[in-house]
Amino acid sequence: VQLQASGGGLVQPGGSLRLSCAGSGIRFDLSVLGWYRQAPGKERELVAAITSGGSITYETFARGRFTISRDIAKNTVDLQMNSLKNEDTAVYYCCARRLGKDYWGQGTQVTVSS
Repeated sequence: VQLQASGGGLVQPGGSLRLSCAGSGIRFDLSVLGWYRQAPGKERELVAAITSGGSITYETFARGRFTISRDIAKNTVDLQMNSLKNEDTAVYYCCARRLGKDYWGQGTQVTVSS
């Protein structure tokens, strides 16, 4: 199983980024998919998740600004991030949970700075 995250980078406050995570060796439509982030000196935290049935949850800080989506045909899960703030700076990780086991991508750096 491999998860490959991409799309991070440097963006100014108020800007947007789209992260994408491609999975191989695992069916995303049968998995719970999530985006997490970890800022320096802080614990990893959930950003958003989508279940195999399509139910979506967002952490409070992401609600209204971030959108999680999946493409079953491409076996990908994306995170559209708008109105980015300095405090969104972190390494973002995708995760797929299947049959009680978590699989993680390698992380992609998002830096929000003017």
